[in-house]
Amino acid sequence: MKKDFDNNLPIYIQIIDEIKIMIASGNLKAGDKLPSVRDMAQEFGVNPNTMQRAFSELERENLVFAERTSGRFITNDGGVIVELRNILAEKELEKFMEYMKKIGCTEDEVIEKIKNMSRSEK
Repeated sequence: MKKDFDNNLPIYIQIIDEIKIMIASGNLKAGDKLPSVRDMAQEFGVNPNTMQRAFSELERENLVFAERTSGRFITNDGGVIVELRNILAEKELEKFMEYMKKIGCTEDEVIEKIKNMSRSEK
């Protein structure tokens, strides 16, 4: 899964964002055991210290927890995962709406475009 990182944002933050998406989407489920720091660092193509920093931040945000001898796991708190999904969705929607307003679309036009896209995908 080696990733091309954006030079304008710290790598550990980009890793956190990627893991948050994996949790919110269900690719990483509540209670799933995460690979070791070294394995994840290798998977992302980063230094283990960078991966450790990302894990520490995820722990601070209660998305991941550590068990002393067993490793790290995704939170079992479904409410935390739902909240994460909502936060990520709202963040993207804010960017989307800002862009749509910038190109001159009204809120009603945006809603109509979304409805039309939804219908065409069925």
